[in-house]
Amino acid sequence: MKSPLDPQRTKRIVVALSLAFPVLMLAHVAPAKTPVSTPFSQINAAAKAGPINVHTLRGGISMLDGSGGNITALAGPKGFFLVDTGIAVSRAMILDALRSIGPGKIRLAVDTHWHWDHADGNGWVHAQGASIMADPVALKRLKETIRVVEWGNTFRPKPVAELPDIVIKGDRTLQENGETIRIRHYRAGHTDGDISVYFVKADVLSTGDTFWNGQYPFIDYVGGGSIDGAIASANANIAMATAHTIIVPGHGPVGDLKSQTAFRDMLVTIRNRVAALKRKGLTVEQAQAATPTKDLDAKWGQSVISGKLFTALVFRGV
Repeated sequence: MKSPLDPQRTKRIVVALSLAFPVLMLAHVAPAKTPVSTPFSQINAAAKAGPINVHTLRGGISMLDGSGGNITALAGPKGFFLVDTGIAVSRAMILDALRSIGPGKIRLAVDTHWHWDHADGNGWVHAQGASIMADPVALKRLKETIRVVEWGNTFRPKPVAELPDIVIKGDRTLQENGETIRIRHYRAGHTDGDISVYFVKADVLSTGDTFWNGQYPFIDYVGGGSIDGAIASANANIAMATAHTIIVPGHGPVGDLKSQTAFRDMLVTIRNRVAALKRKGLTVEQAQAATPTKDLDAKWGQSVISGKLFTALVFRGV
């Protein structure tokens, strides 16, 4: 017969087990890693949460915000004509917003460029029976695998059901709901497949992401963009507008010629400052440390693109 454990040995075993047990338990029930937050996931979360806000402009035209990029909607007896389709997760809220404007389904839409926050809703818009127009380069981008490091996401090729079905190779004029609509191409700027949509009678210009009102813009170098091209696109918008023109930016509140001009001037100012730093031989990190956007950040750097990130984007192109 085995002799019983002495009290001191028993105490040591109990203490050892009590110390080991939490470690063993943690090894089995350790929580999963928290997903890394990226600009892509943050923008999608905001689109899912809503709301979608409707801003009535004129001539039956409204701007919808809250689903990534702004959406322009022209209502009329033929149904809706949209500029951009937003993020797919916002579908129900976008449809509710459109119903608050007027009856009818979406008949036709235009993608101002390929980015998901402007074209991710293509699938459900197609499902409504609508056709979707886009620049041929934007269509090409939607068929590619593209890693955009700054967004923290790799974009995969879209299925056929989510692709634009009308390619706009040159400038085009349409007649929709009693309105004359001019579709025009930019040179490569925000991306290499940007287009604008101008409603002639209402004098409303939709620019896509060639204009971020009150915000530093994203410049998609992977998708063919550049700071000099972005400035050229801003100048094109200024040339297309008058003091009476309402300008719907890709992001930010409804704009006009004054705010569009301020945006262009900001681009030029920061481009020149960053170019001067690069000519001195500074690295991108050193240029960021020099804070060339410091005096402008309070106005322009309060959204998804910080002054630090915008400095890096500009540095890449000068």
